[in-house]
Amino acid sequence: MQQWNRRAASVVLACVLASQVHSAPAEAVQGTAADASPLVETPVEGASLGEWTARWWRWALGQWVEPYLDPDGRLCDIGQNGPVWFLAGTDGRFNPRRECAVPEGRHLLVPVINMIYWQPRGSDTPCSELQADAAVNNDKLVSAVAMLDGKPLGDIRLRRVRSDGCFRMDPDDPASRLGAADGYWLMLKPLPRGRHTLVVGANYGDTGQGYGGMRQNFEYVLDVGGQVLLSQQNAFGEKARHVTTSSPQQINHAPQVERADHPSERM
Repeated sequence: MQQWNRRAASVVLACVLASQVHSAPAEAVQGTAADASPLVETPVEGASLGEWTARWWRWALGQWVEPYLDPDGRLCDIGQNGPVWFLAGTDGRFNPRRECAVPEGRHLLVPVINMIYWQPRGSDTPCSELQADAAVNNDKLVSAVAMLDGKPLGDIRLRRVRSDGCFRMDPDDPASRLGAADGYWLMLKPLPRGRHTLVVGANYGDTGQGYGGMRQNFEYVLDVGGQVLLSQQNAFGEKARHVTTSSPQQINHAPQVERADHPSERM
């Protein structure tokens, strides 16, 4: 497995920050920066970003196969509904390049790197303890970079999001497991119709605890506008084609993640 190079990632992130320092004066962009940014800073459909991360975890762990094991985009539309389209990270064991067709008008939730910590089955671990456990690796972020269409999306260290307290895997079942999520997330505004690329790389420091030192790298090629792509050659010089979804039998070679009753997960 190709490993994320901490030093290289740190250099890239430093370059990103430096470019921001030497950008146009603040007064020249005041009033327009928020409109120009692809990032959402306010609630979406009345829900906070913390609430959307809880919904993301329910989505990621509630499908017939975990979307974060998707090797190439064949699982992009699994379980997708509502105003926010969920993108998936990885389990830290492979570096996928995924091609996806995304409907127009959808926000995109991006998991740069994150964790959830569940109550062990049969326990009554308090929410505060779950939150502390979920925070351990996120307190030790080494580097994180996200680029949309070749442009950096700013200092990811400022994009840490914690779930709004703790939440149940099944919100309608008071007996379902309680969890707390913590990590680095991006909510993107709906993208214009056409092809877009999103590249993400991040890694935790070695905390001496579970998942310490995790590295996550993934890339999305997003064709916004439905299943049928552009009828003429796009900017990448590729012919128009249809996106198809592989059958469930074709996913059995994807990397597997040990789930069982382990109280924590990451992606």
